[in-house]
Amino acid sequence: MVDLADLSAFVAVARARGFREAARLSGGSASALSEAVRRLETQLGVRLLNRTTRSVAPTEVGEGLLLRLGPALNEVDAAIDVVNGFRDRPAGTLRLNVPVSAARLVLPAIVPPFLAAYPDIRLDVTTEESFVDVLAAGCDAGIRYDERLEQDMIAVPIGPRVQRFAAAASPAYLARHGHPGHPRDLLEHACLRGRFPSGNMPAWEFEREGEEVVVDPTGPMIVRIGGGTDLLMDVALAGTGIVYLFEDWIRPYFDRGVLEPVLEPWWPSFPGPFLYYPGRRLVPAPLRAFIDFIKANAQA
Repeated sequence: MVDLADLSAFVAVARARGFREAARLSGGSASALSEAVRRLETQLGVRLLNRTTRSVAPTEVGEGLLLRLGPALNEVDAAIDVVNGFRDRPAGTLRLNVPVSAARLVLPAIVPPFLAAYPDIRLDVTTEESFVDVLAAGCDAGIRYDERLEQDMIAVPIGPRVQRFAAAASPAYLARHGHPGHPRDLLEHACLRGRFPSGNMPAWEFEREGEEVVVDPTGPMIVRIGGGTDLLMDVALAGTGIVYLFEDWIRPYFDRGVLEPVLEPWWPSFPGPFLYYPGRRLVPAPLRAFIDFIKANAQA
């Protein structure tokens, strides 16, 4: 029979796209992983990974095996975590897939006290803007907003329950170009935009006393939402244009006086994010502990 440890080694290497990176993430050694994959390929009689001096990638057969193995090994981990649930303290790894905004604005207030309360749990966080199948991605749960959740997911509120988008610009920019009085005035301003990995560039939405206004302004720069957001803020701070982002992200710059609110009476509010996970599997002990923790510490 094929050794489960060899299958796990293959999945780790295929996901990490390299033996060294897989070893770093798993805490093992690259040579041991290489030997496990070689042994598995010999036993199955097929090549699972294409190896070069610069990269490692699954073959067509390996990709198909990875697609089927990922959820199956997750179920094995979940079954073992059920046993861990009978320990005095939950133990194991909790893997989360979250957007950069959640990693910056939601998790910092939750993670330190959670890890202090559960020292035998290790948190493994992947930041990604696209909605993903958390099981296929090798994660236990994710954080997303309501409009991006699938119907078969269980969703638990996490973090602030009401958030706002805010527009802002530097005092120097506003001194040169003036303050917009209405959202449509943004069409005459330099606006710094963000685009999702899918290519979608969300319009800027505003609302005041029941009136909703959606604008699609132009400007000198577009960044990929998530990884490029800090650059967007730096360019706004330099006086290049107006930025539109989570209010909580911009608030520290307001407090320091290096950015000023733009169109504040029009800032729209929206429901906060959710922790989501599939309802069709056993809930691993680390995830159950995390769910219980955020429920006990729910924010208004």
